[in-house]
Amino acid sequence: MPISIDHIIERMGGAEVAARLTGVGTEAVRKWRQSRAIPSRHWPAVSAVTGLSMADLQTDPPDQASGITADATGAVPAGATAVLVLADGTAFWGRGFGAHTQAVGPVGEVCFSTGMTGYQETLTDPSFAGQIITFTFPHIGNVGTNNADIEATTIAARGLVVKQDITEPSNWRSAQPLQTWLRAQGITGIAGVDTRALTIRIRDVGAPTGVLAFPADGRFDLAALRAQAAAWPGLEGMDLAREVTCRQLYRWDETTWVWPAGCGRQEAPRHHVVAVDYGAKRNIMRSLASAGCRVTVVPATATADDILRHQPDGVFLSNGPGDPAATGVYAVPVLRQVLDSGVPVFGICLGHQLLALALGARTYKLARGHRGANQPVKDLATGKVEITSQNHGFAVDADSLPAGVKVTHISLFDGSNEGIASIDQPVFSVQYHPEASPGPSDSHYLFERFVAMMERRAA
Repeated sequence: MPISIDHIIERMGGAEVAARLTGVGTEAVRKWRQSRAIPSRHWPAVSAVTGLSMADLQTDPPDQASGITADATGAVPAGATAVLVLADGTAFWGRGFGAHTQAVGPVGEVCFSTGMTGYQETLTDPSFAGQIITFTFPHIGNVGTNNADIEATTIAARGLVVKQDITEPSNWRSAQPLQTWLRAQGITGIAGVDTRALTIRIRDVGAPTGVLAFPADGRFDLAALRAQAAAWPGLEGMDLAREVTCRQLYRWDETTWVWPAGCGRQEAPRHHVVAVDYGAKRNIMRSLASAGCRVTVVPATATADDILRHQPDGVFLSNGPGDPAATGVYAVPVLRQVLDSGVPVFGICLGHQLLALALGARTYKLARGHRGANQPVKDLATGKVEITSQNHGFAVDADSLPAGVKVTHISLFDGSNEGIASIDQPVFSVQYHPEASPGPSDSHYLFERFVAMMERRAA
């Protein structure tokens, strides 16, 4: 049976000794007590000092870990109209909003996003397919929703979790309250959850599978919900690009939003780019158009002939959801033919991972993923640090990169790979979203680099 955190800290010699032995501050030890969990990365050190086994250190989360708690009988807590149930049976009770759920609720990987703005862009980012998003920022819904800020016409995320109740919007651009827009989209949300506790759990243990329930009749079958969550296979091995890609070729000429006119139109393109849509965001296409490109978008399942018959000056590989190894089954052979053609290639997010696979590297699933608009990335060539927007749960294994491919960027959070480039070919990619604006323009130079490659090839 797991031992209490207080007892473990006492066996280590107290908070100050525990902090020194694990290389953290006493504030971190205080947070261990508060969350009733010691991060798994410290378990070896704790075990060596206390003689406790890993099983002893595997502290179970409380049965009810939300702002609304159930009583001893397990009855629905007062005021609760919705619940998030994890595969291990942990229940986070709260107040539902958006669309009511049916007999089978939305199931997915529960992740967290640290972005302080742009919740509508986050929800409509196709890269969130198969995921339930926990927003760590408390004020979600305060700017409402509008038709200009969506990144895709269909919401791919399975649902959302927030701390505070959604409030009425207070923004001149708002056309509809968030909860009304979600209801129309068929998406469920839950408010009143202790998102800090849920985020700490994800940080320390990894992203769990969960299911949302917001039944119209207020009746909950927790055992059935847990079974639904436990039966979901997880994102590893899952090809989701097929679900979110476009169904047929289309052209794009809209440019980025500029005050006060809004989005414009590309009227004098200098280059033709074929963009492979693995789950592309609209603002990526706008950024390419603003960089002087005429953009032809093709589905994720496009063949090399489908791409190259347009005689593009460059090929862009978009973001997208799911396991790159699964999508790579059909995408990698195509990309190898594209690489053989010598055309410049630029990839981001899933496109970065697929390009790495095509070049001979491997990918792996991150324990927690990177999701938010405050992710620091270092450019190894210049030493500069970019503040980037990211949304990915898989990464490129830098140690698996073949000769002729170099690492160009790394994450300053965990040292994982954030960019690669071919030494001999006009080919490069980054793990993050250069079209986003957290910096606000730290990463826009990547589009300029892509254009410069196309110009050199044409010269």
